[in-house]
Amino acid sequence: MNDAPDTAPLELKEACIRAAREVIAEQGVEALSLRDVARRLGVSHQAPYKHYPSRDHLLAEVMRRCYASFAEFLDARPLTDAAEADLGSLGWAYLQHAHQHPLEYRLMFGTPWPEAAEHPALVQAAVHAFNRLREALARLRGPGTGAAQIDQDALFIWASLHGLASAMHSTLMDKLQLAPGVEAGAQAHLMKRLSDALRADTPGRH
Repeated sequence: MNDAPDTAPLELKEACIRAAREVIAEQGVEALSLRDVARRLGVSHQAPYKHYPSRDHLLAEVMRRCYASFAEFLDARPLTDAAEADLGSLGWAYLQHAHQHPLEYRLMFGTPWPEAAEHPALVQAAVHAFNRLREALARLRGPGTGAAQIDQDALFIWASLHGLASAMHSTLMDKLQLAPGVEAGAQAHLMKRLSDALRADTPGRH
């Protein structure tokens, strides 16, 4: 096998990302290695190292792109003048993305992270996505709301959405003998409960 041509370094770099996603989709993230990526691309085992010093560097870039696409998906939802409605649409967008992109969702929230200190761009992308929730909550709560309260509410919302999204991805849901209609209405029920909880704790929105 030969290295990718020197005239096309960007093509090899992007090809490594595509091959890595294929490995993860087919065999799981545990099976990812630069050697397997090189074998899939038909290049020498050393070729991917020109762009990714280690397997973790490649994984970090794959995960970074997942968070970037996630943030773009959240940003694409229509916004209104109503803070509560926009927070609700953010929650629905989260669940929709989790449903439509299960591989990306597992990579973002179910994969052990590479060493954070070596991959600041990954951390930045994750924080950027989480800031969408912080911003929506700050708008709902109004000026003067402390950062701690915003973060507490953000973690409460994220934990709730993540719990349901993970449950919907599992094979257990259809084995719980849930009452008719419960699974189909689970997302709407969760969103209503979240809205009720936030409204009860937000001045002027009881």
